[in-house]
Amino acid sequence: MNMHGSSRYLMTLCLASAAAFSAYKAMAQDNGSNIAVVASAQNAAEAAYLTENDAAMTKMMDGMSIKPSGDVDRDFVAMMTPHHQGAIDMAIAALKYGKNEQLRRIAQEIIVEQQQEIIAMKLAIGDPLPPPTSAPTQAAPSGTMQGMAPGMKM
Repeated sequence: MNMHGSSRYLMTLCLASAAAFSAYKAMAQDNGSNIAVVASAQNAAEAAYLTENDAAMTKMMDGMSIKPSGDVDRDFVAMMTPHHQGAIDMAIAALKYGKNEQLRRIAQEIIVEQQQEIIAMKLAIGDPLPPPTSAPTQAAPSGTMQGMAPGMKM
């Protein structure tokens, strides 16, 4: 693919992502399921989850809107990093508020796998690694988050 085709591909990807997010927002409002309305009808945990998930989606979509640099590899990483971080943020919210043990295990796997992929992409283009962080993998009994066990490596 030549440079012009690459830029066109990236612009198409950005536009498709923006359109999907706009549709998501419109659907929530058109169906009368605006987050504030839904949250007022449900318990506090659901309201908090919906708020955190919406913030994660918004941050992800905003982060994926990049100005093409002329380097497809860097543009790919620049768009995929917030996409993966969005999955991490949504999985963290699911761990904080979800009860289904199978889904909680999947959320834990998403966090670790997406962090590993962010690191691999950054290494592939020679960027410095992000600072190390602990991955919340369990909800503590008090409702606060615990990180990965000491000594665990990604």
